[in-house]
Amino acid sequence: MAQLIADRKEIDFILYELLDAAQLFKHEKFKGLSKKMVDMIISEARKLSIKEILPTLAQSDKDGVRFEKGQVTVPQSLHRARKAVRDAELTSTMEDPEWGGQGLPHLVSVALGEYVVGANYSLSGYTHMGHGTGKMIELFGTDLLKELFLENLYTAKWSGTMVLTEPEAGSDVGALTTTAKKNADGTYNITGNKIFITAGDHDLAENIIHPVLARIEGAPEGSAGISIFIVPKFRVNKDKTIGELNDVQCVGIEKKMGMHGSATCSLSFGANGKCKGVLLGRENKGLQIMFHMMNEARLSVGFQGSSAASLAYLYALDYARQRIQGKDLAGFKDPNAKSIPIIKHPDVRRMLTWMKAHVDGMRSLVFYVSACFDRKKTSTTKADRKLAGDMIDLLTPVVKAYCSEKGFDVCVEAIQVYGGYGFTSEFPVEQLARDVKIASIYEGTNGIQAMDFLGRKLGMEKGAVFMNFLNEINKVIAAAKEKESLALLAHALSKQVESLGATAMIIGQAAMSEKYATAFANAHPFLDVTGDVTIGWMHLWRALTATTALEKNPKQKDRIFYEGIITTARFYIETVLPVTFGKMKAVQGLCDAALIMEDQAFG
Repeated sequence: MAQLIADRKEIDFILYELLDAAQLFKHEKFKGLSKKMVDMIISEARKLSIKEILPTLAQSDKDGVRFEKGQVTVPQSLHRARKAVRDAELTSTMEDPEWGGQGLPHLVSVALGEYVVGANYSLSGYTHMGHGTGKMIELFGTDLLKELFLENLYTAKWSGTMVLTEPEAGSDVGALTTTAKKNADGTYNITGNKIFITAGDHDLAENIIHPVLARIEGAPEGSAGISIFIVPKFRVNKDKTIGELNDVQCVGIEKKMGMHGSATCSLSFGANGKCKGVLLGRENKGLQIMFHMMNEARLSVGFQGSSAASLAYLYALDYARQRIQGKDLAGFKDPNAKSIPIIKHPDVRRMLTWMKAHVDGMRSLVFYVSACFDRKKTSTTKADRKLAGDMIDLLTPVVKAYCSEKGFDVCVEAIQVYGGYGFTSEFPVEQLARDVKIASIYEGTNGIQAMDFLGRKLGMEKGAVFMNFLNEINKVIAAAKEKESLALLAHALSKQVESLGATAMIIGQAAMSEKYATAFANAHPFLDVTGDVTIGWMHLWRALTATTALEKNPKQKDRIFYEGIITTARFYIETVLPVTFGKMKAVQGLCDAALIMEDQAFG
C-alpha cells in the first residue's frame, strides 16, 4: 500500500538530483529549511495520505455527493480526511506563514501534493481550492479583504471556488449574463446563475468564498466588460465573524461519470435580490485577475493527470507481480510448466514500461515547471528569472493538455493490465480512468489549450521564447552526447527537436496567413507533438543524471534504480518518439479536410 500513491525514491531523485532542490534551502527566502526537514515533511504527508486519504478514494466514489432539500452532503469519509489535512497544515504549503501557509518552495509543495492531492483528487477541491481564491485576494484585494479572508482560506477553515461558467457561456466566458449593480455602500448586488462549480456547496466548511465573474451595469459587452467579485456564502462581519446567508443557493448537483466525491454544483446568486459582493481589483479587469487563478488551476489539472497515472501504474504493477496466469514462453509447450506472474509476459512488460515512461516523464515535467516558479523568485540573474517565467508561460498549456490526456491513457492501459478484472468496480483502476477524464475538459478544454499555445504562446517575443525552450532541450542533448552510452539517444532526440522547430515554423506562419483556420485545425496535434518531445527531453535529462550518478559509484545500492531510469529513457526515445515524426509530418502537411467537410457529410 505504501507505494500505491507515488514512488518516494522517484520523487527524491527528481527533487534532489534532477532539479537540485537543496540549492533552494540556501536562499534567504527559505532560511531554516534543510533537506532533513523537507524529507520529514514529505514522509509525514505520505503517512497521512496512506492512512487517512487513500482509503477515502473508493469509499467516496461509492457513497457520492447527495443533494436533498437544497442541502449538499458530501461522503462522510471525507470529513475526517479533510480535518486531517487541515490539522497537518497542508492546504497552502507555499504561502506566507503570516496568512497560515508554511512558506515552502513550489518544488517541495508539488512533492507533497503527490500524496495529499494524488491520493484522492476529489478531496482536494475541499482542501486546496481556497488557496486559489485566497491568492487572487492577496494579489488584488484591499487590506480589509486580506484581513477578512486570507488566513481562513489558506488554512481551509473556509472553502473557496472559481465561478465562471454559465449555461450559455461555457468556454465563451465573454457571453456571460450575470450582472452586478453598485450599492451606496460600495458593495454590489449580484444576480445570475452559474453551473459546473466544483465544491460550490458542501457541508465541510463553515463558509464558502466565491470569486464570481459578472458584468457591472453599463459595462462593455464581451470579455472587456467583465469584473470579478468576492461573494461569500455567508456574509463576513468586519470582526471576521460569520453573518447572515448571502442569497447564494445551490439549486442542483451534477451526476457525473467520475469524481463522485466532488460536489459539482449549479448556483443561483441573488434570486431574492439580496446577494452582495465586493469588487476585487478594478472594474472590467475580471478576466485578467481570474486568469491568475486559472493558470494555477490548469497546472493543477495537468498534475491531476500525472498523479492519477502514477496511482494507476503502481496499482497495475502490484497486480502484475501477484497475478499468476499463463506459462513462460520458453516452456509454453511443456505440460508440466508452472504458471507465472503476468509481469513475466512480454506484452505485459511492454504495457508497464510504456506506463512508467509516461508517468516518470510527466512527473518530471510537472516538477520542472514548479521549480521554475522558485527560480523566478530566487535566481541571482535577471536573465534566468525571465527564462523561468517564460518557461512557465509556454509550458502551462502543455502540462494541462498533455498530462491530462496521457494521464487518462495510462489509466486505460492499467485496466488492460488487469484484464477483465480491470473493467470491474472490484478493482481501483476503472475509477481512476473515470475520475481523470474530466481533466482534459475543465479549466479550459484541451482544444482551447491548443489554441492558446498556437495563437499566443508560440509567438511570444516573435518566437524567441519557443526558441529558448528548444535551446534548453539542446543543452541536455549536448551534455548527453558527451556520454558514450547516451550518444545514440541524444542524437535521436536532436532530430526530433529539429523537426519540432520546423513544424512550429510552418504552423506558426500558417496561423498568421489566410490559412489560419487550417492552422488552428491542426493546433491540437501540434500541442501533442510538443508534449511528446518535451517528455523526451525529460527522459534524456533523467538518463544523463542517472548515468553521472553511476559513473561516480558503479556499485552503489541504487544501481538498479538508476539503470531503470536509463532503460526507461531508451524505451521512450526508441519506441514512442519515432511515432512523433509521423505526427509532426501530418501537422506540417496542414490538412484542411476537417474544414472542407460539408456538415451533412458527417451523417
